[in-house]
Amino acid sequence: MKRFAKLFLLFTVALAVGGAGLAGWAYRTYHSPSSNLETVELVIAPGTSLTAIGRMLEESGVIADARVFVLGARLDRRHKRLTAGEYAFPPQTFIPDILEKLAQHDVIQRSVTVPEGLTSFEVVALLNATPILEGVLSDVPDEGLLMPETYRFTRGVGRAEMLARMEESMRALETALWPTRAADLPISTWREAVILASIVEKETGIDGERGKVAGVFMNRLRKGMRLQSDPTVVYGITGGKAPLGRRLLRSDLRTKSDYNTYTIDGLPPGPITNPGRESIMAVLNPTVTDALYFVADGTGGHAFARTLAEHNRNVAKWRRFQRQNQQ
Repeated sequence: MKRFAKLFLLFTVALAVGGAGLAGWAYRTYHSPSSNLETVELVIAPGTSLTAIGRMLEESGVIADARVFVLGARLDRRHKRLTAGEYAFPPQTFIPDILEKLAQHDVIQRSVTVPEGLTSFEVVALLNATPILEGVLSDVPDEGLLMPETYRFTRGVGRAEMLARMEESMRALETALWPTRAADLPISTWREAVILASIVEKETGIDGERGKVAGVFMNRLRKGMRLQSDPTVVYGITGGKAPLGRRLLRSDLRTKSDYNTYTIDGLPPGPITNPGRESIMAVLNPTVTDALYFVADGTGGHAFARTLAEHNRNVAKWRRFQRQNQQ
């Protein structure tokens, strides 16, 4: 009997010591940094159980033991708020930080940049080629409806949703900028402003020139002069679906097209691209100038002229520059 009592006491002490040791190990594991040396990205699908999340984290090296993660999570109220998504876990991360990230839905933010001057066809192609986004776009919106800028998104967002956000951004820009337009402009609607801005966008990529280029076009519209913009001719040929791939020919300038501003009066029937904020602002508040003409000057900018004679001299300089750089 005494021997049994001694064995029972020894077993009880051993169990207590072992339990304390196990608890100490679990505590140290819970509060120790992970061993991953690089950021680990994981996608947690909707409906994934806490146990499955722990197993994913352990297998990827983000945590040392899934059992400790699950136990710690169940003792933490945040385990009820863990959300699905795409997550990035940095090196030396701790389980409490992982729980916070999952509870706060601190997912990876992706982005896609839509440059100014892309046609709607090109924007759709860009979105279809952007990984992570879901769905396939087949319909192409009208030109001038999409706002060029950088858009952030998370895994699971659809391409159609991104396109809708671009249209909403352009509508918001209209609300913000149209009331700020200068008085007595020779345009009367937002659509006309976007049409002209799309031409300005393609004529110059220099921020400091946009206002003056817009001013030249405003002067020509007021005088009833044709805009004579090469980019509109190009759009009439390509429909905005591909680069022209060659120089414009004199015969192109004589070809009848709704977008050939060498043969039509006023604005073309629609935008030739999706202009950015700066080009739209330039059209709504153009630089006051007496210039009626401009041509490339070989530096990336343009030479402006008030008279046709002055313009012809600038054109001659530009053609000499082209010939010299072809040799």
